[in-house]
Amino acid sequence: MSTIAFSAIASLDGYTVDASGSFDWAAPDADVHAFVNDLERDVGTYVYGRRMYETMRVWQTLTDDDDDTGVMADYADIWRGADKLVVSSTLDEVTTPRTRLVRTFDAEAVRDLADASDRSVGIGGPTLAAEAFRAGIVDEVQLFVVPIAVGGGTPAFPLGLTVALDLVDERRFAGGVVYLRYRVRREPGDPAAE
Repeated sequence: MSTIAFSAIASLDGYTVDASGSFDWAAPDADVHAFVNDLERDVGTYVYGRRMYETMRVWQTLTDDDDDTGVMADYADIWRGADKLVVSSTLDEVTTPRTRLVRTFDAEAVRDLADASDRSVGIGGPTLAAEAFRAGIVDEVQLFVVPIAVGGGTPAFPLGLTVALDLVDERRFAGGVVYLRYRVRREPGDPAAE
C-alpha cells in the first residue's frame, strides 16, 4: 500500500495562484527544487486535473539547454518516468507518453491504484485535491510555503472542509521557503481510518 500525497507550493496566505492566475512568485530556487526532486522520486503516478496537466506537460519537452543548474533536467527525468492520470471533462486528448485521460474523478480507483503500487501517488492541483480530500483518500500533505502574501486567488485547501493534520516533518530554506509535511489525521468513524 502506497501513500496518496497532495503536494503544493503556496503563498503564506494559502494560495497556489494569485487573483490574476499567476504563480511566478512560486518558482523554486535551486535548493528548493533539488529537495522537491528528492521527494518526487518515489512518485509512480501523478493525478492531475486539466489545468495542472497543461502546466506540468512542459517537463516532457524540457532540454538540458533550458537548465543551467541541472535540477530542472533532473525533475524532467523524474516526471517523464512516472505515469500520469489526467481527470478532465473538457480536454480532448493528452499529448505526453505514459498518460491516460479519464472524464471523472474516481476516488476509489485512485485509492486502489495506490494500494496496488509500491510507489506513491501524487495529487497535483488544488481543485482535484479538493475532491480527493472530500473523498478521504489523501494520506499526506507536502506544502511549500513561500514568503509572500498574494491577497487572493486559488486556495491550496478546499473551502468549507476541515482537514485535521499532524506535522511529521519541516524544513526551512535560505530563501525563506518553509516545507511542511503533514499526515492526514483519521478521526474515529472515518472510513479511510479503517
